[in-house]
Amino acid sequence: MFPKNTWYVACTPDEIAAKPLGRRICGEAIVFYRGEQGQVAALEDFCPHRGAPLSLGRVVEGKLVCGYHGLEMGCDGKAIAMPNQRVRGFPAIRAYPVVERHGFVWVWPGDAALADPAKLPSLAWADDPEWAHGGGMYHVKCDYRLMIDNLMDLSHETYVHASSIGQKEIDDVPATTTTEGDVVTTSRFMHNIDAPPFWRMALRGNHLADDVPVDRWQICRFHPPSHVMIDVGVAHAGHGGFEADAAHKAAAIVVDFITPETETSIWYFWGMARHFQPQDEALTASIREGQHKIFGEDLEMLESQQRNILAHPERRLLKLNIDAGGVQSRRVLERIVAAEAAAAAAASAGVAAEATAGASAGAR
Repeated sequence: MFPKNTWYVACTPDEIAAKPLGRRICGEAIVFYRGEQGQVAALEDFCPHRGAPLSLGRVVEGKLVCGYHGLEMGCDGKAIAMPNQRVRGFPAIRAYPVVERHGFVWVWPGDAALADPAKLPSLAWADDPEWAHGGGMYHVKCDYRLMIDNLMDLSHETYVHASSIGQKEIDDVPATTTTEGDVVTTSRFMHNIDAPPFWRMALRGNHLADDVPVDRWQICRFHPPSHVMIDVGVAHAGHGGFEADAAHKAAAIVVDFITPETETSIWYFWGMARHFQPQDEALTASIREGQHKIFGEDLEMLESQQRNILAHPERRLLKLNIDAGGVQSRRVLERIVAAEAAAAAAASAGVAAEATAGASAGAR
């Protein structure tokens, strides 16, 4: 159960630099590559000749060449040529709307007629030299909604991430959750506490003392279909916390793009964008390494959770106050998916009515 008429992160540009990339997105098998002008293209990963995956082929002068019999495909999904064969009459395969922006390749797996690049998320940090970003990608065998639950309820940090970002004060300070339109926000503010190891490292990276009390914040924002941006950071206590001047804090945005592969697996693009010492590549590498470890801990927990859920489908998951962010995010998703289903049903009914009317007119 996931929205399809929306943009998802499909890959990063480096993943298609040398050869085509096959990736399943929302149940759709898609091949990504660069066309003649260097633009990104996305086609159904299915050769119209014998059904071989086009992702096993290669790109020659912007044409996708099937690795089985050499059929050349254009970016529009139409067959172009094949050695000693006439293939121009082949039916076209599906071409997907695709856009390269903000350092990612985005794909629209739903109705191509509805795809609008203006609906891509606005990421102010992505093209700003005053910000630095580093991250990676995990393939995780879990329902994408479990990852959203995880990111919208950071109380698990005390237990899953005890050696890096967890601390008992997370349990002691309740979170507040609000919903405005389709955006769900869960916030937690902690005052006059010790910084956990990851944030002590970040303070040192910003040339700030790491052995003094700090104010810490976590502001998680869910945006459909499955993006979670989290304002995080610490400031020396008494300087305003989240609103503190940059000279007194280490602040960042945890970047989470969750792309469903199937009902029980995802492509998880993670990272951190920071607004301090953007030129320090060693700090970027240290933060990426720390995040890689943190998200690896999440991966083990989420995959184990998914296996348990699949083994016991009759059991209902319980809901507590700490689950409010995930619960409200799921309600937004249910509403969007229901609207898509209703629109598809209405369109099908309209086509059927037109066909019936046409048949009746012909009978006369």
